[in-house]
Amino acid sequence: MAVDQLSRAFVALADPTRRDIVARLSLRDATVGELAESYAMSMQAVSKHLKVLEEAGLVSRSRDGQRRPCHLEPQVFDLMTSWIERYRRQAEERFGRLDALLAELADDDAHTGPATTSTSTSTDSDSDSDSSDDSDSHGKDRPQQSEGDPS
Repeated sequence: MAVDQLSRAFVALADPTRRDIVARLSLRDATVGELAESYAMSMQAVSKHLKVLEEAGLVSRSRDGQRRPCHLEPQVFDLMTSWIERYRRQAEERFGRLDALLAELADDDAHTGPATTSTSTSTDSDSDSDSSDDSDSHGKDRPQQSEGDPS
């Protein structure tokens, strides 16, 4: 099943050494011995990493006389890429819808924002003009009362 192969491929690539082996094999095919030269580990340890990559379908080995070179299998990478691409497109569509909604809300605010501000301003000025005596309401023309004055 493709999902199982996909899971094995992602698990295999979770290890940084295996990712590095894949990077090296992307440049050219190599034997276990050639790969082991680049790491501070035994050939047996590198061979175990290659086995995980093989089980995931990312790497295969062939025979060239006594040489057994390893090389990448691109079809598994195609499977991984198509899986990632599907979810990337879905995420982009969601973000696109969110961007459109935010732009619509910003347009609505731009159209209703100043009208709301001018309405509240005119309401405030209307209430001020409706008062019978502005100077009395603010206490500017009234004489000051002392603390002891009962009036």
